Amino acid sequence: MSQARPVSRRKLLQTSLVAGGALALPYYVPARAFGANERIVLGFVGVKNQGTANLKKFLSYNGKLCEVAALCDVDSQVLAAAHDLTKKSVGGPVELFGDYRKLLERKDIDAVVISTPDHWHARMTIDTAEAGKDVYCEKPLTHTVIEGRKMVDAVRKNGRVAQTGSQQRSDARFRQACEMARNGRLGKLEKVLVGIPRPNHPGKPIADTAPPAELNYDLWLGPAPDRAYNKNRVHYNFRFFWDYSGGQMTNFGAHNIDIAHWGMGMDEGGPLSVEGTATFHPEKWHEVTETCRVTFQYPDGMQMIVGQQQKDIPMGATFVGSKGTVFVSRKEIVANPIDLTSDPIGEGDLRLYESTSHHQNFLDCVKSRKLPICDIEIGHRAATACHLGNIAVRTGRKITWDAAKEQIIGDDEAQAMTLPKYRAPWTI
Repeated sequence: MSQARPVSRRKLLQTSLVAGGALALPYYVPARAFGANERIVLGFVGVKNQGTANLKKFLSYNGKLCEVAALCDVDSQVLAAAHDLTKKSVGGPVELFGDYRKLLERKDIDAVVISTPDHWHARMTIDTAEAGKDVYCEKPLTHTVIEGRKMVDAVRKNGRVAQTGSQQRSDARFRQACEMARNGRLGKLEKVLVGIPRPNHPGKPIADTAPPAELNYDLWLGPAPDRAYNKNRVHYNFRFFWDYSGGQMTNFGAHNIDIAHWGMGMDEGGPLSVEGTATFHPEKWHEVTETCRVTFQYPDGMQMIVGQQQKDIPMGATFVGSKGTVFVSRKEIVANPIDLTSDPIGEGDLRLYESTSHHQNFLDCVKSRKLPICDIEIGHRAATACHLGNIAVRTGRKITWDAAKEQIIGDDEAQAMTLPKYRAPWTI
């Protein structure tokens, strides 16, 4: 009797388990087979602002769970600063890239952390998945609705693990509030109030100039429309212009809408309709909303109301039920009546996915091939709600949404706003 041939690690399939049940999706073992002492090799694309924060967090696991091996940024000064930070922790240099496609050519890299402006998330995530690497992509996951489905499809087709950087999911306070809402501690859940801040744009417009020598501006733009360089539109400020982002609706809204969906049980669903009003800067210093109040109608009569600078909607998420409320933010969890938080979730109650570290959860799932706490489908659905809110206030019309088909019904102009418009030669 002949011996069985060993199975290639790239062909080995595992069943992915999720809290609350099994998901029959095949997941390939990553580029390297992980032994007891092997570490996950990471590459980073975008290393400024939140990219720096993500790099620091993963560096805290360097030498234990992972190995930081490569950095990429289109700004050479940003890249140099991140390299200096990395050398202090790693004890030596790592490979540097100005183009993410070159980083993806490294066969030894198992996973890539993407912390670029939003308009780059889809193309980079799809390319990373197709290169056979796992993905940690910052929120908001997408710049347009349709990008999200393309990203999910690419991740599933290639058997990758993909975590959305909505770190509030890994905070015990947010999980507690959502478990209270899901287990009836508040009575019948009626609505969730989501608070977002005003735009923190730098101020008055300044003149366009030539891009600085350290910035590959054409690659920074990537699929975005071609226009002259302006300091007030790049790096952190990208989020205040429709070409690259969606303002605070997609910035902080992506965090707090994600928590609202978790507590509503809407991680794989979406609203039935969206309508609202907004104000914009009178001198057009930026394009996104200054204030807004947007109502999302969900199945079973539930509502989510997103408020920007609304006195009755504090920054965070407030779950409102027939018997009480619970407010949760990054600082606190407050129930009314106050004794609601002292009623423990019992053995027979629904327990939500538990993670105490968003970044470690990703690393653990790269090894186990389980779905992470904020899987790409979850990130896509939260981002979709954000985009629908912006479409409603930009058009000034009520949006009717088919969450199963992922289409706006009866409004061709609004539906067109769910589609990406990529600058050649970039496509999706």
